Amino acid sequence: MASSDVWKAFEENEITHSVAHHLLAIRELKDQYGYARVSDVARYLDITRGSASLTLKALRQKQFVLEDQNKFLRLSERGERLVDLVLAKRAIVRKFLKDVLHVEGHQSEVDACKVEHLLSEETSEKLLNFVRFLLADTPEAREFLNAFWQTGDFCHDEADCPICEDECLLRIGDAG
Repeated sequence: MASSDVWKAFEENEITHSVAHHLLAIRELKDQYGYARVSDVARYLDITRGSASLTLKALRQKQFVLEDQNKFLRLSERGERLVDLVLAKRAIVRKFLKDVLHVEGHQSEVDACKVEHLLSEETSEKLLNFVRFLLADTPEAREFLNAFWQTGDFCHDEADCPICEDECLLRIGDAG
C-alpha cells in the first residue's frame, strides 16, 4: 500500500481524538448528573464554550448527538455505539500495555487514550484475542511471557535484529 493511501485511510477515520472526548464527556455527564449541556461539556473538557459548541454542532449534524428543546444533549444510538467502541478499544490497549508490556499504570492509560479511536475493529479484536492468550493461565502463555521477559535488553545487536537491520530503531534520533 502506498504511503499516500495509508495517510488517506487515517484521515478517513470516523472520529477524531477530540470528537471521542466530546462524546465521552456527554456520556459521563449524563451518568453523573442526569443531563449534559454545551457549557457542561466545555467545563468538563476544560475548553471554551465556543469550541465545544462548534464540535457539538458537527456531532449533531452527523447524528452522533441529539439536542432537545431545552438544549440538553444526549447520545444517539450511533453515538452510544461509538462511545462503547472507544471505551472497549481503550480497555484492550490499556490491558496490553499494562499487563503484558508492563507499562506503568498512568502511562498505559495515557497511551491507550491516544490510540483508542484510531484502531480498527479488526485490529482491536485481534489484539484482544492476543491479550486473552497471553494472560490465560496456560503453560503455553506462561512460557511465552517468561521467554519474552527473560530476554532482557531487546536491542543488543542490530545485525541480528529482524526488524532494525542496520540501525536500532529505538536509538534513531538519539543525541549521543
